[in-house]
Amino acid sequence: MQKKKMMSQLFQSPTLSSTQIPLAETMRPQCLEDIIGQEHLLKQGAPLDTILSSAKSSGSLPSLILWGPPGCGKTTLAKLISKTLNNSGKIHFDFVSLSAVLSGVGELRKVFEQAQSAAEQGHRTILFVDEIHRFNRAQQDSFLAHLEDGRIILIGATTENPSFELNGALLSRTQVFTLKPLKEDSLKTLLEKAEKHLKNPLSLTQKAPDVLLSLADGDGRYFLNLVEIIVQHKTKKDLSPEDLSKLLQKRRPLYDKSQDGHYNLISALHKSLRGSDPDAGLYWFNRILQGGEDPKYILRRLIRFAVEDVSLADPNALLQATSAQSAYTTLGSPEGDLAIAQLVVYLATAPKSNAVYKAQKEASKLARNSGSLMPPKTILNAPTKLMENEGYGKGYVYDHDTPQGFSGQSYFPEEITTRPLFYEPVERGFERDLKKRLEYWKKIRQSHSG
Repeated sequence: MQKKKMMSQLFQSPTLSSTQIPLAETMRPQCLEDIIGQEHLLKQGAPLDTILSSAKSSGSLPSLILWGPPGCGKTTLAKLISKTLNNSGKIHFDFVSLSAVLSGVGELRKVFEQAQSAAEQGHRTILFVDEIHRFNRAQQDSFLAHLEDGRIILIGATTENPSFELNGALLSRTQVFTLKPLKEDSLKTLLEKAEKHLKNPLSLTQKAPDVLLSLADGDGRYFLNLVEIIVQHKTKKDLSPEDLSKLLQKRRPLYDKSQDGHYNLISALHKSLRGSDPDAGLYWFNRILQGGEDPKYILRRLIRFAVEDVSLADPNALLQATSAQSAYTTLGSPEGDLAIAQLVVYLATAPKSNAVYKAQKEASKLARNSGSLMPPKTILNAPTKLMENEGYGKGYVYDHDTPQGFSGQSYFPEEITTRPLFYEPVERGFERDLKKRLEYWKKIRQSHSG
């Protein structure tokens, strides 16, 4: 009994008056059918609907990870899953909520002890952990035994890619469901519900709602916060798009330099350039820039792109990249941002080749696997009589003395009897000329060997 009282106090929210409770909280859906924007999971026959239908009849629910951006309804969904199962009457589920940001091993231990007491009374415990990716490896591992014995059903919520942020052992015991940011039609539905809830339409001009939808950037909770600010403004005139821009703050784009969004946007930039799309490249460059990324990091990635994806198809690409880096170092932001934008366009429109990239990988593999083979003695200098007697330099042909300026000798170790072919230039850009040279030298080499 004492443990129950302690747990109740641990997870009890402070009491607020109705006027103090945020609009997003007062409008929180009360049943699964009220959830907006996640039809791909909850409509009849959808994955989560199927699992919940089975759980209602069996009284058993698998542990879940809800992955999605802020304001898409992860917490609400977790609460309503518990409520729905309890309403089915098959078995009682105790619902416990924790934040991984505010909780540690001590709080987890208390939850596990309470879950054991609940199990002795025939109850099961649904533990909801918000921001579960914030738990370290040891904290995540502490769930495993309790998930296996059925004492705890875990519902974790995360804004980060579970593949990178959660232990493999924990992922193997859960099912991951991806929630989506709210689209424009879902936000419009939410606005209608808010106006009905407030019993008063917002004082907006005809085009102002579109600005309001844009400011939310798919975040339902933030959208309702914006609605609440407009209501509290208590203006006597209809607010125009310009009025909203002054009154409201646009939600900062989702971009964490150390997390999943960082790699997603950089990948989008890289692949847009590889696909020779300068417009998409400029879009993703500016998304990254506005997300707060250091432009010097972007430049490093673009220099890498110049040597990996453009390479010798356009040797000037690397010069353009390092020049842009120098220009930005001199100018800084925002003036230097234009130098990066110019580089983005140059790389996107340049001919592409990864022939050097592939050749380097293959050459590295052979060098790693071939051990410590000596160069052929033909191409070694003989500064001493002993080395000359050993055959160092014997038979070497000075290429400049040949009519073609090419001797066609082998420069690989004698043990490598089959000549490797690492570099195969493409028929694009400057590499087209390189390909002709290599084919010419190949014929000479073959004629000499014949």
